[in-house]
Amino acid sequence: MADTDVTRGTAPAHPILVDDAASAWLGIDVLDTGPGTARISMRLRPEMLNGFGMGHGGMVFAFADTAFALACNPEGGGSALERETITVAAGADVTFMAPTMAGDLLTASAEHRAGNGRSGVYDIEVRSERPDGTAAVVALFRGRSRTIRNPARTPSESPTESRA
Repeated sequence: MADTDVTRGTAPAHPILVDDAASAWLGIDVLDTGPGTARISMRLRPEMLNGFGMGHGGMVFAFADTAFALACNPEGGGSALERETITVAAGADVTFMAPTMAGDLLTASAEHRAGNGRSGVYDIEVRSERPDGTAAVVALFRGRSRTIRNPARTPSESPTESRA
């Protein structure tokens, strides 16, 4: 069974992960966060593999996306539901460089590259360390962010009204 808690060693998780069931299911460990940066890890489990026996690209993407979210949203301000504004993905691209396998320890390092107003660009490198000690860069992820009013705190609007 997967971990049901997102942790930072023995300390509480980053506030935006408190209600993040997807990141909890992935078994993500928050190693470090700072302004515009984040570093996380997770162990690739058998249920995260595709039909070829390799790590499913969607799992690697979701893992990198969590690092992206942590780098975009500073720790202050409470849980995701309590924040007035949140920074979300406006788009993202991933390049898979090498396969991952069950048992691999993945580490994602996110870093803010550029920003202007409510928009930003972040690069995330995903590395894999195999049980035999070999390591490789397995994915490069570039995320484009946008800061918006938090829809959980915004009164209901019609579908044609923009919240951004």
